[in-house]
Amino acid sequence: MPIRIFVNLPVRSLARSVAFFEHLGYRFDPQFTDDNATCMIVGDNIFVMLLLEPFFQQFTSKPVADAHRTTEAIMCIAVDSRATVDSLVDKAVDAGALPGKTRDLGFMYQRSFQDLDGHLWEMLHMQQDGSQ
Repeated sequence: MPIRIFVNLPVRSLARSVAFFEHLGYRFDPQFTDDNATCMIVGDNIFVMLLLEPFFQQFTSKPVADAHRTTEAIMCIAVDSRATVDSLVDKAVDAGALPGKTRDLGFMYQRSFQDLDGHLWEMLHMQQDGSQ
């Protein structure tokens, strides 16, 4: 069985979060979707579980971080081109995200945004074969 990564994130409104990420072009696995959670497909073996905050709280004895006030993690997704980075971040901002920093190091291009629940996302393209 291949290694799979599941990132679990608390959200305040599942419907609002799903609409936001669908606007960016992501799909969801109906097998892992109910009134409390959904599974966003990021890649062949990478998934983001969006869980309503009360449901998320059941998995930890620690308080759930308010991502608008604190940083619990930064999700970074590498994509195939600078144009894809720009397209995804522009779509996120169009859907209500707050734009973050842009970094252009020549071999690496990165833009970030804060989603509707305050989670930090970076979209990244790394030059691998001399192309940008």
